[in-house]
Amino acid sequence: MHPEIKLTEKYERNGWPAVQRPDIKPPEGWSLELITSVNRVRNHQLSPDGQQLAFVWDREGLSDVYTMPAAGGWPARLSLDRGPAIYWSDETPQWSPDGQWLAFSMDNTVHVVSAAGGLPQKVSDFAPGASAPVWLPDSMGLVVSIEWQGADKLLLTDRSGSWLRALTSGPGDDAEAQSSPDGRMVVFVHRPHDDLNRLDIKVVELESGQIRPLTGQPRQKDWQPRWSPDGRLIAFLSQRSGWNEVWLVQPDGEGLRQLTRLGRDVADLAWSPDGTRLACTVNNEGAFDLALLDVQNSDVSYLRRGLGVYSRPCWSPGGDFLTVEYEDPTLPPDLYRVSVPDGQLTQLTFSNPPALARHTLVVPEQVSYRSYDGLEIPTLFYRPVRPNGAAILNPHGGPTAQSVYDWDILAQYYLAKGYTYLMPNYRGSTGYGLKFEHANYDNWGVGDTQDCLYGARYLARLDWIDPQRLAIYGGSYGGFMVACCLARDPEYLFACGVYKYGDAHLVASWAQCNRSTRLYTEMQVGHPARNRQVYLDASPIFQVEHIQKPVLILHGLEDTICPPEATEEWVEALRRAGKTFEYKTYAGEPHNFLKRENLLDVYRRIERFLDWYLLP
Repeated sequence: MHPEIKLTEKYERNGWPAVQRPDIKPPEGWSLELITSVNRVRNHQLSPDGQQLAFVWDREGLSDVYTMPAAGGWPARLSLDRGPAIYWSDETPQWSPDGQWLAFSMDNTVHVVSAAGGLPQKVSDFAPGASAPVWLPDSMGLVVSIEWQGADKLLLTDRSGSWLRALTSGPGDDAEAQSSPDGRMVVFVHRPHDDLNRLDIKVVELESGQIRPLTGQPRQKDWQPRWSPDGRLIAFLSQRSGWNEVWLVQPDGEGLRQLTRLGRDVADLAWSPDGTRLACTVNNEGAFDLALLDVQNSDVSYLRRGLGVYSRPCWSPGGDFLTVEYEDPTLPPDLYRVSVPDGQLTQLTFSNPPALARHTLVVPEQVSYRSYDGLEIPTLFYRPVRPNGAAILNPHGGPTAQSVYDWDILAQYYLAKGYTYLMPNYRGSTGYGLKFEHANYDNWGVGDTQDCLYGARYLARLDWIDPQRLAIYGGSYGGFMVACCLARDPEYLFACGVYKYGDAHLVASWAQCNRSTRLYTEMQVGHPARNRQVYLDASPIFQVEHIQKPVLILHGLEDTICPPEATEEWVEALRRAGKTFEYKTYAGEPHNFLKRENLLDVYRRIERFLDWYLLP
């Protein structure tokens, strides 16, 4: 952030604002208060004895740590003032191996709390920022991540925050630490700064401090290392095959072999207690199935499949059940128990309020359409029961992300209002292989913009859609897509756009975002000093004169991923060009809207804006 640019919470408009339509009421049984009432349960871990679950619960404007019996029961609150955190970038609380303690990050520091209760104690006063605590087998030692001299490094401490020792040093980032079962080694992932598309797996011997590489090739990513229970193997994910598949290697670097050949992305690796299997999730075109991998013969068996998202499997000590997180288009995220081997599902938490559960929600269809160059664009298509003739195209963020079969209650609200909803997985999306994921490298804002515009053409051909009543709505990179599509469409396919915490000037954002996002950007489009034209070609701020349709712009002032200063610059350009817009900023909000009162305000503005410009 630039210290001389002071932004304050405000509302501005250029042109007449969208006003409330007195002739349009919420769908029967629906309200914005209802859809913001769900408190997300997430980021869970099963205790070593299999008796307790630790998890994060987003409620009361906080993201506190709770525990509850693994068989189901009332949650106990262990942290008291852990600030609201974005669910997709937050950490999971970590049980100590003896089950007596939990470690977690809060306010850029590591805290430890007794599982039996008590006040959490800060154990990382030694650094201005610390995160990602990982226990050693003795339940005393902790490996934590700190930022030091422009890089993420691993540090060894204990649960009282004493006897510090650096485990890694030098250029590049080190992360994803995990102790070996005997406590003699720590495996981790190293990212060299001179090749941001490379991730190496290394081990450090704690006694000698010697670091040994296990994998490492130019422009090759290996990550998520997991020790087998006997310490003889390390499972990890790799893109070597063109997909995120499972590989195995010995701690000395020998015996490298590919375990899965699914031609699909695998995630969330977890070893069974006897070391014979790995639980994982398999991405089946946006549905994440729960699977078991046989380590000896590479056989894959599926415990749970369907149009939903399973994540974070944790094994019970006896291997007879897993705990998982699950959500789908009709059910909010909750914790479940899955029996092994029959896959029987038992729900443990219940987040869906009865007023919402009574509604029949829409499950999207899997469709595709061809873009300008013939590339097939996989898409989730939501068809309303009673169409109102208008449609919303919603590109996801990222761009390395994917629209999947998850819980999206705002989409369901608009479907209940009669809007058709299209979520394209434009080039650059994950889940369709490495070639598709890299298809917008050095091409941000160009091919992916055309993919979204061709999505609008797909909608316009539907016989129940009025082609004059299409909107584009997106957040983060999806907000960037909104700006690009409105500025680079001579046909003016969209009647309006809704831009949430997006970007319109890549050079300005690169200069003001946090270090992690800056490196993420450079990984895909290079450094602006060497690839400046790519940045300029990507930035729709230079085509504001072509924007003809109104845009609603919403941004949090604590956003370090898409800096609000860059959006302010875009708004200034829109104002100078005489374009119609509404612009609202929110104090205290990061790269999302986390406070319920702000989320309600955001949703009210979006609903009013879309109803005003899309409905007759």
